[in-house]
Amino acid sequence: MKNIVLLPGDGLGPEVMAQAARVIGWFNDNFDANIQTTEGDIGGGSYDKHGTPLSDDTLEKCRKADAVLLGAVGGPKWDKVDYALRPEAGLLKLRKELDLFANLRPAKVFDALIDASTLKPEVVKGLDILIVRELTGGVYFGEPRGIEKLPNGERRGVNTQVYTTHEIVRVARVAFELAKLRGNKVCSCEKANVMESGKLWREEVTALHAAEYKDVALSHMYADNCAMQLLRNPAQFDVIVTDNLFGDILSDEASMLTGSLGMLPSASLGAEKNGKRAAVYEPIHGSAPDIAGKNIANPLATILSAAMMFRYSFNLSKEADLLEAAVESVLAKNLRTADIMPTKDKGGCKQLSTSDMGAAVIAELESLKAAKAA
Repeated sequence: MKNIVLLPGDGLGPEVMAQAARVIGWFNDNFDANIQTTEGDIGGGSYDKHGTPLSDDTLEKCRKADAVLLGAVGGPKWDKVDYALRPEAGLLKLRKELDLFANLRPAKVFDALIDASTLKPEVVKGLDILIVRELTGGVYFGEPRGIEKLPNGERRGVNTQVYTTHEIVRVARVAFELAKLRGNKVCSCEKANVMESGKLWREEVTALHAAEYKDVALSHMYADNCAMQLLRNPAQFDVIVTDNLFGDILSDEASMLTGSLGMLPSASLGAEKNGKRAAVYEPIHGSAPDIAGKNIANPLATILSAAMMFRYSFNLSKEADLLEAAVESVLAKNLRTADIMPTKDKGGCKQLSTSDMGAAVIAELESLKAAKAA
């Protein structure tokens, strides 16, 4: 039995999660995936209910689970809540407590959506990049941090960028291992020219490469140049590994090469212990409270996050491949949610609701299964 915790969260989270749960149920019924689900609270809804964005009960459920599938957190309703109790703090705490140090952010361009990208089709056609972001260190967690009042009456905000050898090596190892399953190339990004933490990052990645991964092509690039190169020639990249801050920025930039945040999944992985690896899977889009409850949100990123869960947590590669093929087939048939509808000419595309898109994916799963059996 595989046990997962569903954390629908805030805004459109419950709507897209419901469709992912339907898909998981289909695999239970048709492939004996043997996945058992339970739900928990996180984010603003958890704050309203429990006074904290991540309760001890939910955290304990996540610790015991084989994987966690998360919807989205946040919204303007909680903008004035203390920083430590805001919805996003619940997500950061979950990552920290589960020691989810490696964030995997794929940026894949589907042929059917190639015109949705703001770049020329010839620049992004066939694009398939994976950004591996260090997730539990760096400036978001470094100490000292805070806002203080100076003697002259001014205020000063302080955040500390700090990394250790251990933190760098373990995330770089994930990047090298994943590259061996893909295009066998890693580009490590930092700011070694102006930051000591960046210098250490480059030195440690280089040393690990020389000791264990000489068969993988390694290059180094300053993070600002990488940001430019993602727009100029994104196809040069296979796996990009970088720190928490730069990874946050570069992965969001890379996501827009695909044309829509509503299409992109992610995984956050911990270290393997006793044959088990803590993992949280989630779409990269936000909670979008302006469209929550309208049944128009795109559930495909959450569904594709479930595919990543099949692949990385449960070693269900065939099931993951089938689910990704079903999504691609839905798009090839010009079925779209509002966010990925063409803006000028609909081009024969049909707009679906959130629930209808979930049904369309299941219909394609049925069709693909039947074709394989024939």
